Amino acid sequence: MSRILSFRSNLQYHLPVIVSAAVIIFLLVLPTGYEGFLQYRGADRCTALVLDTDNSTIVDTGLIKSGEQRCTLKLLDGKFEGTVTHGVNMLNGSLEADKLFVPGDRAMAVVSYRNDDIRSVSLIDHYRLDKELLLLVCFSAFLVLFAGRTGVRALLSFILAVLTIWKVLVPCYLNGWNPILAGLAVTLGLTLVIISLVYGFDRRAAAAISGAFLGITVTCLLGMLFTDLFKIHGAVMSGSESLLYSGYPHLNLTSIFMASIFIGASGAVMDLAVDITSAVQEVTENRPDLDWREAARSGMNVGRAAMGTMTTTLLLAYSGGYVAMLMVFMAQGTPIFNILNYKYVAAEIVDTVVGSFGLVSVAPFTALSAGILLSGGRRSGPSRTAEEKGAIRSRAENRLAAPPS
Repeated sequence: MSRILSFRSNLQYHLPVIVSAAVIIFLLVLPTGYEGFLQYRGADRCTALVLDTDNSTIVDTGLIKSGEQRCTLKLLDGKFEGTVTHGVNMLNGSLEADKLFVPGDRAMAVVSYRNDDIRSVSLIDHYRLDKELLLLVCFSAFLVLFAGRTGVRALLSFILAVLTIWKVLVPCYLNGWNPILAGLAVTLGLTLVIISLVYGFDRRAAAAISGAFLGITVTCLLGMLFTDLFKIHGAVMSGSESLLYSGYPHLNLTSIFMASIFIGASGAVMDLAVDITSAVQEVTENRPDLDWREAARSGMNVGRAAMGTMTTTLLLAYSGGYVAMLMVFMAQGTPIFNILNYKYVAAEIVDTVVGSFGLVSVAPFTALSAGILLSGGRRSGPSRTAEEKGAIRSRAENRLAAPPS
């Protein structure tokens, strides 16, 4: 009997890893449907080594540059690997988009050709994929060395989230699916798998998932409500308006913005749900006779302690990308009321405050579900003393149980 129970426990803990690995493999081979986009037909994308540059046609006005930079290139891969040819780097007078090459640089290039003849070569940007891969490998190695098997599970959840957003969520949006429903389905699915990777398929996972589900749902509803009340258009998202002029006029950018609110907050919501569930688990393991009300109260105490840093985390994450815009406002002497009323700032306020509201709501939901599920729904007995109750609450506030290794 003990062997059966042990096998069942191991299966519950390791099954999410198997499921996640299978889903990752499926997503890797799943086509998005946009691989053969018209822009790259009759063209070859490759890496090129810059051998020489000609800057004689560049117009330099001091701060910005315009014109074209002519480069001598050696194509390093693709259909014309090893060919030495000439390419053009167009400069449009934009510091954000323009780039300059020097001999020895590697660049991403698009080679337009007909049959076996090169018609033109356009330089897209500096080649960074090797550095990005190095950074990812270092991060993965550090995570696994530091956290062991738990780090492997965290890495699986990271890869799964990236692939799900790229292979499922983005194509659904481009195909005209309802952004709110698609975003909610993807977010809830990721929540289910990621939390199960922490705990396995057991009551702890059920408690954390149910609390996170409710918190994400509250964030979704509030995001829809206040985006409408603030009269914010989805074009406030960087680069979103260009989609409408690229053959996708049917996209509802405002609904996509609404979905981005609860998607952005879902990571913090899951984090808090796991913290509270782990604390309640610790308490109920040390006091098997604990009733569900005391267990839930202990979870609430942990939630209150964690909420302060969580809401600040959201504020810093969302506002970090808008420091330059705030500097412009200050440099121009814009009144604070005008700044707060500006639609881009209002959009960030909705992101931050509604996301924080989701965090506030997830604490009682998770504490209640964890208290009921992990204590077995037991009611309190008359023999518990005030000192015992105080010790229980103190333990919940000061200890968060680690997931099983």
